[in-house]
Amino acid sequence: MDVKPIKTKQDYKQALAELDRLFDAKPGTSQGDYVEVLATLIEKYEEEHYPIDAPDPVEALEYFMESRGLSRGDLEKYIGGSGRVSDILNRKRGLSLNMIRKLHFELGMPAETLLRESRGKYSA
Repeated sequence: MDVKPIKTKQDYKQALAELDRLFDAKPGTSQGDYVEVLATLIEKYEEEHYPIDAPDPVEALEYFMESRGLSRGDLEKYIGGSGRVSDILNRKRGLSLNMIRKLHFELGMPAETLLRESRGKYSA
């Protein structure tokens, strides 16, 4: 079991194949330790070569709602009336700092995601 940095796409493909081959290795064994190191190297390579953009605030809010079974009405407590919730989700208006604070502190949404600039255009 030779451990080396993943520098090229070929190295990456070989590492994935090796990880697939040893995927069922038991933790705490030498093979299990090797799988853990290999997975860490693969993750580092993927972060550098295949970055995933963080979602914009509306995408994050929609995902949060779906994953927790929340409706638009459930957001009124944090954002305002149904019209305001609709404007936010339809990208007609951005989140205010007060809305972001409520969503973060009361619902546990990551503030850094809510503070990002939305990918959509707001109409005046």
